[in-house]
Amino acid sequence: MAKARLQDVAELAGVSMKTVSNVVGGYVHVRPDTRARVQRAIDDLSYSPNASGRSLATGRSGLLALAFSDISIPYYSELARCVSTLARDRGYRLLLEQTDGTLEAERAIVSASEAGLVDGVLFQPSVLGSAEIAQHRGDVPVVLLGEATAPISVDHVMIDNVRAASEVTQHLASLGAKRIAFVGHERATLSPTSKVRLAGYQQGLEEAGLSLDMDLLLPSHAVSSHDAARAVSGALDAGVAFDGLVCRDDLAAIGALRALDEAGVRVPDDVVVSGWDDVSMASFTRPGLTTVRPDLLALATSALDMLEQRIAGYDEIGRHRLVDFELVYRGSAPERRVAAQ
Repeated sequence: MAKARLQDVAELAGVSMKTVSNVVGGYVHVRPDTRARVQRAIDDLSYSPNASGRSLATGRSGLLALAFSDISIPYYSELARCVSTLARDRGYRLLLEQTDGTLEAERAIVSASEAGLVDGVLFQPSVLGSAEIAQHRGDVPVVLLGEATAPISVDHVMIDNVRAASEVTQHLASLGAKRIAFVGHERATLSPTSKVRLAGYQQGLEEAGLSLDMDLLLPSHAVSSHDAARAVSGALDAGVAFDGLVCRDDLAAIGALRALDEAGVRVPDDVVVSGWDDVSMASFTRPGLTTVRPDLLALATSALDMLEQRIAGYDEIGRHRLVDFELVYRGSAPERRVAAQ
């Protein structure tokens, strides 16, 4: 049996297809008796509107997009899970888009190419500059996430990365570390994330009364555990002395822990180590990883709130919000140094 069409419902109910669309879309200005007649026809024909039909009826697709550079990065996958759950509770489905950090793909996210497909976009840019984002036409509402500089015209949610990096650096210093290295930032071109976390690291050193030593900046070729491990191993082989590691993210920290273990360096006895993001695997390292935990729930909720308001017609200046974070203390850099017995 062929699937019922919108036209079939209209003919059976004796109304126009527009009236059927109004009923399907929940339009309030339909006479009760007409609505009841259309609903009976829908039930009799077992009519189910498809996505394009709903879009015609409501002017919306019920889809949101979440776009970032690499879905394989644990932080992004955990953020996507959080956003997807909250979006579903609000009646939306989530479309994930991976840009691979390319300018072309990121330009497509803020262009009109999304018009008609999704109702709004949550976007964490990696390479697209704020000046170009500011030229976004507004066909599709966009809320920015992450550390990149945002134009004043566009909504933006992030944590205070500088303060968080400063606090975790000072924590390592409070445990007695005097030569604290930074691990995992890109060797070629610094990402916005690395820039702000390096700035916070430097601030934390200054607050702790320590000087910046350029030999303690340990870059990697890529943001990965493998490359961070190579950076730490290379520093050890070169005789670079350090007793603390502030890692750009948990992936870098996991690589650093592996390199230290293979070199016979004890954590936290010889070197204290911190990560960033508190991904699920951070509590399963040996020792467990002290890390910066962003409030993902607050970040996702704030971003979705602003996006829904834009979808509903809010058209004022961009709103820029900071959400909270906390330091999660585990064995790699405990809350306080245990005195030797």
